[in-house]
Amino acid sequence: MTVKYTQKVASQQGFGSFAKLLLRWRGTLYKMVWQDVLVYLLLYYGISLVYRLALEGESKKTFENFVLTCARFRDLIPVSFVLGFYVSLVVDRWWGTYKSIPWPDTTAILVATYIKGQDTEARLIRTTILRYVNLAIAMTFSMISPGVKERLPTLQHFAGAGYLTDTELKILEELDSHVSVHKAYVPTLWACKLVEKARKQGRIRTDGLEKVIVEAILNVRGKCGELLGWNEHNIPLVYTQVVTIAVYSFYTFSLIGEQILDPAEGYDGHTIDLYFPVFGILQLLVYVGWIKVAEALLNPFGDDDHDFEFIPLLERHLKMSNLLGNTDEGHLPYLVQDSLESDVIPTQNGRVIETGLLKGTASFETIDSCA
Repeated sequence: MTVKYTQKVASQQGFGSFAKLLLRWRGTLYKMVWQDVLVYLLLYYGISLVYRLALEGESKKTFENFVLTCARFRDLIPVSFVLGFYVSLVVDRWWGTYKSIPWPDTTAILVATYIKGQDTEARLIRTTILRYVNLAIAMTFSMISPGVKERLPTLQHFAGAGYLTDTELKILEELDSHVSVHKAYVPTLWACKLVEKARKQGRIRTDGLEKVIVEAILNVRGKCGELLGWNEHNIPLVYTQVVTIAVYSFYTFSLIGEQILDPAEGYDGHTIDLYFPVFGILQLLVYVGWIKVAEALLNPFGDDDHDFEFIPLLERHLKMSNLLGNTDEGHLPYLVQDSLESDVIPTQNGRVIETGLLKGTASFETIDSCA
């Protein structure tokens, strides 16, 4: 479930504007890395106690040389470069995935606007087209989101949720026995066929309007295909492995390289005996936090704090399709004069035209006649 926080900083100004965000827990850096930090501290203090209490003489000297070597060579690993580029790539992929999420709103508005009629069949055509569009979206979500798959695991569950009729269920089940690929394209075809039927019945005035509605339906289909593409084609595994090895190698070498050596030995950079690895923890928060961000955003279809909420989105799509697609003519507002006078008044040959718009009883036909 995506963590929303932008309203908390909508009007923040001055010093420490984002400070309150650092105190949150859900969806934050602390929740993602606390286990890594705990393991790091346990191992760090375990090694430190062995050095301080158990090693003596030559073995102590050997350990100190090993610490200096690890501190010198761990910085040769280009962690910030490799990890920064990888996280940027993952964030771009995450944003591209979000922009590919299909929305039925445009289709619903076009269907309600251009498929005329208030009789039972006209309403049935409009609602069925939008049901097919939402069915295609729901079938796509069920293939990529474990949460939706758990809610709608089979075609019978789609029928139980109101997406399918018994006849449509039988058709899809029969197709399943012949074709192994996904069937999200089938509801799109049904919707386009219904648009064609409405045109033949004269409920759609022109072929151009029919084309506009079909293109909107196909646009939803294209978005569904993009989502499936994002889900099936990942960032090359070798790149993920390189980044993971780089980060956790740095993490491992930091356990040794961040050890505080005896100040009496006079080693460069070890003149103060710090009992807490402040700088090691800061590096850990940044680098491990980065890779945790990449892990969370790499597949945004699950149930993590940073994943997309597909089930509420499906519910929202159904409600919005019903709201926009079933608008009755009586629910539309009449044209009345604005409370603010317009600076632009229709004229013809220098004479003000007394249109209904100025009188509060305008109609679109009256306005068109003035053009």
